[in-house]
Amino acid sequence: MTDAVHTAAPAAARVSDTYRWVQLAIGVGAMVMIANYQYGWTFFVPDIQKKFGWDRASIQWAFTLFVLFETWLVPIEGWFVDKYGPRIVVLVGGILCAIGWAINAQATTLNGYYLGMIIAGIGAGGVYGTCVGNALKWFPDKRGLAAGITAAGFGAGSALTVAPIQAMIKNDGFQNTFLYFGLGQGIIIVILSFLLFAPKTGQVPPPVVNANLQQTRRNYLPTEVIRHPIFWLMYFMFVIVGAGGLMITANLKPIAADWKIDNTPVTLMAMTMTAVTFAATFDRILNGLTRPFFGWVSDKIGRENTMFIAFGLEGVGIYLLYLWGQDPIWFVILSGAVFFAWGEIYSLFPSTCTDTFGSKFATTNAGLLYTAKGTAALLVPAANYLQQSHGNWDTVFLVAAGANILASLLAIVVLKPWRKLVVARSQQAA
Repeated sequence: MTDAVHTAAPAAARVSDTYRWVQLAIGVGAMVMIANYQYGWTFFVPDIQKKFGWDRASIQWAFTLFVLFETWLVPIEGWFVDKYGPRIVVLVGGILCAIGWAINAQATTLNGYYLGMIIAGIGAGGVYGTCVGNALKWFPDKRGLAAGITAAGFGAGSALTVAPIQAMIKNDGFQNTFLYFGLGQGIIIVILSFLLFAPKTGQVPPPVVNANLQQTRRNYLPTEVIRHPIFWLMYFMFVIVGAGGLMITANLKPIAADWKIDNTPVTLMAMTMTAVTFAATFDRILNGLTRPFFGWVSDKIGRENTMFIAFGLEGVGIYLLYLWGQDPIWFVILSGAVFFAWGEIYSLFPSTCTDTFGSKFATTNAGLLYTAKGTAALLVPAANYLQQSHGNWDTVFLVAAGANILASLLAIVVLKPWRKLVVARSQQAA
């Protein structure tokens, strides 16, 4: 059954699976190139502080601005992608990423770093939103897996450059590192942009017919999406799960320091590192692996069933970290479990959004939902205020665990039956 939108355009020939996977790989390559703009920043902060003497909170506002501009402009960038194709947005994104870190290389004031990170954030958001949206369009039959693999490029993409960035900062200074890594990554993104294409009608398989997967045949306009109450339920769930994970991520080292285990050696799997280094390394790897894994699971058993399992695991993991985390070995293991149960939001929510509202405007609509990450980031300082007012992390852990359990129950009790109804109605209308 095709709707009016599909019949309006002449159908192109179905492309091979190899062609689709190559398109996905190009998107993953671009995501790996933007990962350092977010995950590499932490390595520069101590040297910026040492050189200019600014307090750390002031320097970290540059990171907050990066996240806000990276997330909240994605719907606008997505509109450009849906209208003009992915190539131009990724091309401009790569140029802006390079300019952003080139500004950081020259900056001598806080405002200079704020400007550099805002420009890099706009560029990185353009690349992120485009690559996830393109994956959703190319793989209507494996939407969760495709979004997960693409998001994994961003989650784990910086793991390979942790050592090179730190070595270059040590040997050549942080300003040269900003310049060379910024230009190098930006140039590779620009080259990859010329290889990206959006699928034409008929080039990809139809959405899956599966009792567990509710996929619409109707394409909702972004203006319809933001007026639909079910969108705001998904947005609320994204914010409360996202905030819980970001609170733990942002405060991993301070929590370990307060529990006096940050420099305690831990030996696991024949490797010995300090508790905080081990936990941070686990974070990168599991944060990447979880995205395609739970995306793949959701293609098999349904999005909401997967959310129920993953968010429930996250809630239990955070609660157990609160109970047992002051033991260094449990701190490493449970923080790993927390990150594994958290990163999948970046594959589950975009795929659920596209299943509900159609693929024609997938980049814009998934981008609207992705702004929830920026909203969640604004809640992270609340964790620090809670910690300061209570003198410990207990309340932060209990609130974060409770938020995940709430989201887990909402997925199965409210979102699942409601979405079934919305999709059934859209089928009747089509």
